[in-house]
Amino acid sequence: MSDQPLPLVISSMLRAHGVTGVQTHVRQLLGYLAGDPGADVELVTPFSWGRPLYLPVYAMRHAIDPVSGAAVVLWYRHGHEAFLRAALRRQLASRGDCVIYAQDPPAARAALAARRNRGQQVVLAVHFRTSQADEWADKGAIPRNGQVFRHIRQVERTVIPQVDRIVYVSQWAQEALTSWLPESAAVPSAVIGNFVAPRNAAPAAKRHGDLVTVGNLEPVKNHRFLLHVLAAAKQAGHPLTLDIFGEGPQRGELQRLADDLGLAEQVRLRGFRRDVRDFLPGYRAYVHASYSESSSLAIMEAMDASLPVIAAGIGPLTELFDDGVEGRCWPLNDPVQAAAILIDLVGYEPGRLKAARAARERFCRDYDANVVAPRLTSFLLNGTA
Repeated sequence: MSDQPLPLVISSMLRAHGVTGVQTHVRQLLGYLAGDPGADVELVTPFSWGRPLYLPVYAMRHAIDPVSGAAVVLWYRHGHEAFLRAALRRQLASRGDCVIYAQDPPAARAALAARRNRGQQVVLAVHFRTSQADEWADKGAIPRNGQVFRHIRQVERTVIPQVDRIVYVSQWAQEALTSWLPESAAVPSAVIGNFVAPRNAAPAAKRHGDLVTVGNLEPVKNHRFLLHVLAAAKQAGHPLTLDIFGEGPQRGELQRLADDLGLAEQVRLRGFRRDVRDFLPGYRAYVHASYSESSSLAIMEAMDASLPVIAAGIGPLTELFDDGVEGRCWPLNDPVQAAAILIDLVGYEPGRLKAARAARERFCRDYDANVVAPRLTSFLLNGTA
């Protein structure tokens, strides 16, 4: 960072606190910058506008939801962007040159509309998987290639080439975006992965169980696969336990599946916990079954806790750990084979401990906020990583 860095305004469609990767990314960046007495940084969200009107506007989402999920998505995006744009205009009116770090295309569009001049630079973070249209479709909220899907992509096609710089959280995210939007390749960019501050707490003295995973209980996270793997491992004579931290619409379905597979004594749905990182060292391995990610802060946090990782060797996950070093890759279409890979890792303690040490070393080298955040802030404020 320079001696007199530009002020940084973080533009986000989401509240400051929450469980998404974007919210965690913003909190980690704010936490890092809090240690820099010269940093001038502010988070602006739709809720920063603070006007009574946004309450009935947001409440309309619940009235629309039973009629059309696609309409809810449009209402959410349009309403939040409108309030964010108003909040940014108020904030930027009193500022000179600065950097506006937008966390998604609607936040970037709001920033482009609100900025006073080109001295107020807009930098877009690409957290999304290929396109936000694909993410909404993966959740089942909109039809793939439907009208709303095409509208979201058109917004991205218009907005992304206009920003001043782009930050990609993985090489895969960069390749996925430029594959359908070649114009984005002309925008100055850098691949700078996500990061988390290391835990300062002592290692857990209590053993909570064998396996752990963290993530919202939604289809894309693929928790059902984990239960089928556990059932296959049990059939092979290895009744491993699994704790699932997170909340979401699939909670009831997962509990029923655990009961049907005879795993009621092995699987615990622990719900959402803000202190989940304090629990992680109390397990033997971290398991991950998501089939669509742009990165994974949960895997990084597990590696910080010295947990070997088992996840699919797909997309950006191949950038986070190496098969046979910090953990193992497993297939997402064969629970029996995946169970064999799992048993091979956790069933041989010397090998598990070696992978655990490698995971912690990889975290310290590649994902520690003290290592990565300076690169991000340099790119945001100076244009060089």
